[in-house]
Amino acid sequence: MILQTEIKIQPLEQTIAYGDGLLFLGSCFADEVGALCRGLGFDAMVNPFGVLYNPASIAQSVERLDTGQAFEHDDVIVVGEDQYCTFSHNTAFWSDSEKALLEQANRSLAEAHGHFMASKWVVISLGTSWVFKNKVSGKVVSNCHKLPANQFDRQFLSVERSSQYLAEIVQRHPEKQFVFTVSPLRHLKDGLHENQLSKAALLLAVDKVCKIYDNAHYFPAYEILLDELRDYRFYKEDMVHPTEQAVRYIWERFAEFAIDPKERPAMKAVAELKQMLQHRPLFPESEAFRKFEELKEKKVNALQNDFPKVCINNLSE
Repeated sequence: MILQTEIKIQPLEQTIAYGDGLLFLGSCFADEVGALCRGLGFDAMVNPFGVLYNPASIAQSVERLDTGQAFEHDDVIVVGEDQYCTFSHNTAFWSDSEKALLEQANRSLAEAHGHFMASKWVVISLGTSWVFKNKVSGKVVSNCHKLPANQFDRQFLSVERSSQYLAEIVQRHPEKQFVFTVSPLRHLKDGLHENQLSKAALLLAVDKVCKIYDNAHYFPAYEILLDELRDYRFYKEDMVHPTEQAVRYIWERFAEFAIDPKERPAMKAVAELKQMLQHRPLFPESEAFRKFEELKEKKVNALQNDFPKVCINNLSE
């Protein structure tokens, strides 16, 4: 008896290995899967501009990563009376001074530029086809920062336009491997029908790009949550976001799809060590804890010797 609709996924021919640089860009799904990847010691960077949702904003961010062009005074906007940000970042970059904002944004950009240039893999999670254009600049913004709605025009990106944005990214970087996914999170504020149209346009755009470029691939996170995990027990109380269990299940399917099977022993060793690193002692002055710390240090050294490409520092996050 079959009690589940299983999504058949063909593993990639080229696969991710420890030592490969990875960059995750896009929706909250990129945040979650990217964090799990970092937590297993992969050399991954996640959303250096904050969460991004639409193809236009992601394309603009990749262009900035390409050039490394610093943010300047003209990029800064004032939110409320005393908060500063840019239309390229989310609210995590808000600051109470323009100087502090630019220092933070450019420090993050410099690090992300270097990581992007060295990365072999770029994972892009798309959330919506709807965009907001600032009426003054005419440019798509990554975040409206709760500014008045009359400052923006809301527009729907066609399949053709979205595919152009994505194709430009892939075409400029034939040396990299791109994995596209469509976030399964529904944007209920758009309306259920409008959300379906938005997701459908993204799916068609990605499919078009993946059929043209050999270094562009699709991972069906959207289909896994909506079909394999077709039950509200896999959603949080808001009935939109997936539970931790669902995210981990999708991560496991992603690992089967994209990560070299030869890395399984390293991943297992990392997971075991990470559990030790997260241990919080009840009696830190005890002899038992001193011995535990010695054992932990031995495990760290053994892992570094056995698997030198694992990013040990990521395990403490």
